[in-house]
Amino acid sequence: MISLEDSRWSNMTGGYRIPFDPRPFLKRLETDSDTAEVWQELWGELHHQGDVGEASFAAVPFLVKSYRERGALAWNTYGIVAIIELARKEGKNPDVPRWIADDYFQAIRRLAEIGTTEVLQAKTPEDVRAILSVIAIEKGLRMPRKGSCELFGRRADGH
Repeated sequence: MISLEDSRWSNMTGGYRIPFDPRPFLKRLETDSDTAEVWQELWGELHHQGDVGEASFAAVPFLVKSYRERGALAWNTYGIVAIIELARKEGKNPDVPRWIADDYFQAIRRLAEIGTTEVLQAKTPEDVRAILSVIAIEKGLRMPRKGSCELFGRRADGH
């Protein structure tokens, strides 16, 4: 996994296709007790109207790591990981850079593995849909991005 101290973060772009460094928000996911504001920022910056960038892909392993450490079922991690992966190579979106590809795809696999147990504990439709979408993606079952938004029952920006 790329170090949070790596200088490449400051040159990455997010969903707006302008430089976006997600490190402060990734760190806050690990420390803040109320992460609603952090998630709003991550949803808005890592994915925007179907667009993603290098920062989106590089953030995925950290999102999954943070999720595993928090240990509380929540749909945001599943949802944003699914949306980022479904946007990959769509339209003008890039593919995952080679230097982070292994960590990126391993993170999706780990999240799907976690999801196989959490789906049975999920209480809300949003949780179930988001978990199942990551499991489906890991098994090679991709859906059009618009379909994934409907699957989550929310817009792709987390609202």
